[in-house]
Amino acid sequence: MELEFLGTGAGVPAKHRNVSGLALKLLDERNAIWLFDCGEGTQMQILRTNIKPRKIEKIFISHLHGDHIFGLPGLLSSRSFQGGEEPITIYGPIGLENYVRTSLQVTKTHLAYPLQFVELNEGIVFEDKQFTVECMLLDHGIESYGFRVTEANHEGMLQVEKLAELGIPAGPIYGKLKQGQTVTLADGQVVDGKDFVGEAKKGRIVTIFGDTRFTDRSSQFARNSDVIVHESTFNKNEAKLARAYFHSTTQQAAMIAKEAQAEKLILTHISARYLAKEAKELEEEAKEIFPNTQIAKDLDIIDIPFS
Repeated sequence: MELEFLGTGAGVPAKHRNVSGLALKLLDERNAIWLFDCGEGTQMQILRTNIKPRKIEKIFISHLHGDHIFGLPGLLSSRSFQGGEEPITIYGPIGLENYVRTSLQVTKTHLAYPLQFVELNEGIVFEDKQFTVECMLLDHGIESYGFRVTEANHEGMLQVEKLAELGIPAGPIYGKLKQGQTVTLADGQVVDGKDFVGEAKKGRIVTIFGDTRFTDRSSQFARNSDVIVHESTFNKNEAKLARAYFHSTTQQAAMIAKEAQAEKLILTHISARYLAKEAKELEEEAKEIFPNTQIAKDLDIIDIPFS
């Protein structure tokens, strides 16, 4: 599980930061990629990565401001030209389906795969045996959502080498032992499967916030996250501006991570006025409250290990 930042800027593209786009790479888990927001130029950014558009399975759109959706029709079109045939499900606020289908209709674009749209409401928006995705309404002056992706716990692995050392042959018996059953072998030896199954691994949690003012609810929504991705449009001294423009400061994002007892905070949605030195200062501001903070750059890849 990895996060790859396709765009980390706010509002308009800049030379050093494209507008919002984030890929959650689940290649080992389900051979798929989920996108979160798709600003203008996202497909150009993808060309600079090893991401294959045909592997994009789901797209989650936080809100309908242009710097988060203007790249979507183009990406969907290019995916079709590049041999993508598997369906895509797009999750977003009311109005997103009309925007996408109108763009495709006006440009006479025919997709070689079906699109499915899911209108967001607070609560669980997707769930299967591997992952659950929940969303929460934020405070941005327009309907805007945060997403919490929770991975199911991983069962402990059967310690095959240990069994082989004891001369226990492979076969259906391994399946019973994997389930923790007690098995009697042909020679009368009794084997307890629980002795040969490793520890279970707790599923990882990633919380990705769309644009928002600071809200008290956010820390509870992001509780115990392995990674929180949060906007940081303003510095710590600009709280009044942040509130006026429905955005957050560095230290507001850090406070959410601290209260959520998260493992790591990634700052994104950085204004173009902050260049390399100034951006590093934003990171340092957040670290005053939450030390394990990193400011994202375009094309950064963040691995999400098991805790």
